[in-house]
This record gives sequence, C-alpha cells and structure tokens, in this order.
Amino acid sequence: MAVETKEYRAEAKFQRVSPQKARLVLDLIKGLGVEKALETAAFTKKRIAPVIHKLLTSAVDNAMYVAGEQGTDLDVDNLYVKLALANDGPRMKRIRPAPMGRAFRYQRRMAHIVIAVAERKRAGLVETAEPEAAAPKKRLLGRGAPAKKKTVAKKTAKNWKKAAK
Repeated sequence: MAVETKEYRAEAKFQRVSPQKARLVLDLIKGLGVEKALETAAFTKKRIAPVIHKLLTSAVDNAMYVAGEQGTDLDVDNLYVKLALANDGPRMKRIRPAPMGRAFRYQRRMAHIVIAVAERKRAGLVETAEPEAAAPKKRLLGRGAPAKKKTVAKKTAKNWKKAAK
C-alpha cells in the first residue's frame, strides 16, 4: 500500500517582479529541506528573496496548522520544498516618451509565486521492492575497449592549396 504524502501550499499573487527573476531564487530552494531553503532565501541578494522567505515560512505555518486541525503527525524537520513556481501575472502597459513626439510602449511584468512543501517519506514506511534475480552479465566482446584516437592531419600549405581548388 502506497503512503500518500500531504502537500501544503502558500501563494503570493501580483508580485511586482518578472517571473524570470523570481525563478532565479526559486530554483535555488527547489528540492531543499525547509531549514536549508529558509537559510538560502534569507541570504540571497535578490529583491524578491525576502518575499520568497516569507512565503516559505507561510507554507510551513500552513503545514503545522493543517496537521494540528486534522490531528495528523507532522515532523517539521522532515519537510522539503516540493514545488516552487513563478507564473505570469497580469502585465501593466506603460508608455515611455520617445524622440520627435513619439511614444514607446513597454510592459511591467508581475508574478504569481507558489510554494508547496511536503514531508519526505520516512525510511520505515517506504515499501522496498524485492531485488530482481541477478542476471548474468553479458560480455562486451571487445566493444568495451576505448576506441583509438584518430590523428588529425596537420594543416600545411599544400593542404590549404588543395582545399582552395
């Protein structure tokens, strides 16, 4: 019987940062343990890093709250960042003055940031599949030896003249 792990989320919508810049920080914490991820977000020198730190703290608090409400056992030290996304939000269209009375349009991007934490499977609860019978290894019959390096012809004046013709 497979044990399903519960996932706890937190979202921050309409953040004034481009999703590409937010993903730079999110990729740093994805898959890490919560303690290490909080540490990484706290010391990252990006403008969005404090928001991500706050969001990750909120996801952990959500996990503790939901576990307390449902009466389930939750080990906070065993939580890790399962999902860290930065999706596109709405774009604000702006106009910048340009030469000769013209106007250039540009877009101010926003991001919807989603972080989900889950509990790692415990070693005692994970079902282990029985190892398959060890099959005899096939012999490579000479294919396992490394191939000889080919010598590269030196580029001489004669070779250049031949290539030019």
